Formats: sequence, C-alpha cells, structure tokens
Amino acid sequence: MEDLKTIDKTNETPEEQLLTVGLDEKLPPLKSFLYGLQHVFVSNVWLDPIFVAAMIGLPFALSANIVNSIFIAAGIVTLLQAAKFVKLPIVQGPSAAFDSIMIAAGKANGLAAASGAILVSAIIVFILSVTGLIGKLKVLFTPVVSGTVIFLVGISLSSFTLSEFLGGSPGDAGFASSTVLMMSIPTACIVLILSIFGKGFLKSFSFLIALVVGDIIAICLGEADFGMIAEKAWFGLPTFLPYGNLEFEWTTFLTFFVAYIVAVIEAMGVYQASSTILKTEISAKRIRNGFAGESAGSMLSSLIGGFPTTAYAQNVGLLRLTGVGSRYPVMIAGVIFLVLGFVPKAGALLALTPSPVVGGIFLPAAATLVFTGISLLAKVEQSDRNYMIIGLSIILAISLPSFSTGFTGAAGAFLSNTILIGAFSSIILHLLFVNIPNRIEKGKGI
Repeated sequence: MEDLKTIDKTNETPEEQLLTVGLDEKLPPLKSFLYGLQHVFVSNVWLDPIFVAAMIGLPFALSANIVNSIFIAAGIVTLLQAAKFVKLPIVQGPSAAFDSIMIAAGKANGLAAASGAILVSAIIVFILSVTGLIGKLKVLFTPVVSGTVIFLVGISLSSFTLSEFLGGSPGDAGFASSTVLMMSIPTACIVLILSIFGKGFLKSFSFLIALVVGDIIAICLGEADFGMIAEKAWFGLPTFLPYGNLEFEWTTFLTFFVAYIVAVIEAMGVYQASSTILKTEISAKRIRNGFAGESAGSMLSSLIGGFPTTAYAQNVGLLRLTGVGSRYPVMIAGVIFLVLGFVPKAGALLALTPSPVVGGIFLPAAATLVFTGISLLAKVEQSDRNYMIIGLSIILAISLPSFSTGFTGAAGAFLSNTILIGAFSSIILHLLFVNIPNRIEKGKGI
C-alpha cells in the first residue's frame, strides 16, 4: 500500500474540496507560525495538567512542573509525528481519559505508582506497535465499547469538575461562595456562549478567552497571586522523577493500561478522520509508527512527571475550519510547545489559575466528552445485544462504586473505579454477546 494516494480532485464534491492547502504544501514563515500558534491554542494542551494538578492539590512547584512536562512531551511527539512518523497534521496532547485516574492516584498519594503504570503501559504499547500487533486489538474496541468508555470518562470527570466549579463539597469553607461563583460561572458562560454562538476566531479560541477572562476576574477578586512567577527562572528543565522513585502496583497498572488502550483506539479514529479530510490513504506502517511515537513520548512524560499524550480530535476539526491541511504548521506548533515547556515562568503562570476558573472551563468540556460518547453510541447497530452491553456496562460502572466501601485491596480499587468497571464490563459482555456467538455462527468455533 502506498503512503500517499493520489486523488483526482476533479471527481471531488464541494465538501471534499474544503482544503486550500495540501498535506505537504509549505506556507510563508509568518503564516506557518500563525497557523501553528492557532493549533497550540485550540489544542488546550495545558488545561488537562492544570485541572489534574488543581484537583489533586499539588504544591506550586509540582503543579508548574507537570504543566512544563506535558508541554515538552506534547511538543516532541507533535513535531516527530508530523515530520517523520505518521506524517499527518495531528497535534498531540494529554488525553482526558487519564484525568480522573490521575486525580484519584494523586489524592491517594500514589503518583509514583501512576508514573510506573504509565511507563509500563507505554512500553507494552510500543512493543505492540513495532510488532504490528496493535491493529489486532481494534476488534475488542468497537464503537459499542469505545462509546461506553468515553461516555463514562465524561461522567467520572463531572464530579471532579463540579467540585472545582463550586469550590469543594458541602461543608467545606467557601463552598459555593459568591467569590467562587463569580469566577466559575462567568468562565463557564463564556465557553458556552462562544462555543455555541461564536464564529471564526471567537469560536476557535473560546476556551482560551474564557481562561484569560477568568484569571482577570480572579486577580480583581484577589484570588490569584501571580507574584510567585517572579521566583521562576526563564529557562529550566523539568524534574526527573518528581514524585520519587517509580513504583508498580497491579491495580494501578490495570487501571492505567485500560485507559491507555482506550486512548489508542481514540487516536486510531483521529488518524482515520485526518486522512479522510486530506483524501490521503495511510499505510499500516505509518499507523504503527504513529503509535510507536505516541508511546515513546508517553515513556518520556512518565519520567518527568507528566502523563500520556494522544492525538487531539479538535485539531483535526481545525483543518476544515481553516482549509489548511499542511503538516508544517503543526511542526511549528510542536516547536512552540517545546519553547513553553522549557520556560518555567510559562508553566508557573498557567499553574496559578484558580480552581473555580478551571472548573468553569472544564464543566462544558466534560459535557462535550459525555456527548462524544453518546454520539458514538448512537452510530452503533441497533440491536438487543448492543443495547444490553451498553446498558449493563453503564449501570454497573455508575452503581458499583457506591457499594464498594467495604472492599479493600485489589477488589476495592477495581470496584471503586467507574472507568475500569465500564471498560471491563463492555469488553467482556461484547465478547460473550457478539464476538463468540458470531464465530460460532460462522462455523469457526470458539
């Protein structure tokens, strides 16, 4: 299979001719930089680490470090993916699939174990990628399974997000106070209004605009102390193993590995969406290279305090919005990420964003994630089997954690994790209700 498939544009529909700049076309330096900068803003790479750090309650130094680590990992992988590996205009960033489990690990003082789990997971995926076995896993992650898991990731994030949005839980000092709500509500409203009714610049930069306005409100209310930024250097390196020596725990590993595989399947969809828009057929080798690049970046990220990166779907949508499908602006975006990653002041500035502002930004984001799961589930074949798989998996994932308080050890860790329950339930039920019966019906045996 050839890497780049030539397409006769005379046979394309108007919708297919939206791109005015092709995959390998070069732009003037200034335009490349501006389009690259737009990719940086739309990717919202910094929001996940800010959210995770705020929810865990990490000290300022670790919060800034995690932001810088994510920038560096995202920059290296974005640059190499666009230039050498998958060769598509795809921006890499932290996957929301890891937010809730990173938060849970941090609250339990288990970030060293989380880093160990990420490293081992990335090594396994790297081996599966270079051997070509990664493609065979796709049979397990059908839209039924992926849609269920993505939906549950959004549900799982909702409780964390509301806690930030409202300033904690009932009984906490400042819970739902006027000061907190004056930061969170306007921030969320800006994202909602600009995302739904905005056009062009306003729609594309709705999250960034909301972040800036929210921070300004926080400064006016005296809730953001940006004086600490002066303590940070203009240049620096992220801390190696910032949470201490790596640890390995089976329950933590299984949780992260499942989330990692889900992120892999999401990335596969992003690759396919990008190649469809570009009218480019990508070979199996380039797909393998893409996943190998992502997993290598995740290995690095785990060692400097970050978490895994994956392909960002919102940046693929930007290709249609701008009509620019060139991979060169994405390389510029990778360079910008690296510059931000090696400038501690930038990480410190972003890490100081108050929790209610983070909650205001992520409330609409969590809703979007829920809808993404629902939209995937809406496309599955309408059958009693699929309905039962989806329904049972969601019921078990949402209900079982409230009954797991009496369990400890591995059982307690499994039964208290919504994402893990949903992923395992949907995979097992899909095997029992669909894969195995289909093989029997075809006469191939179990």
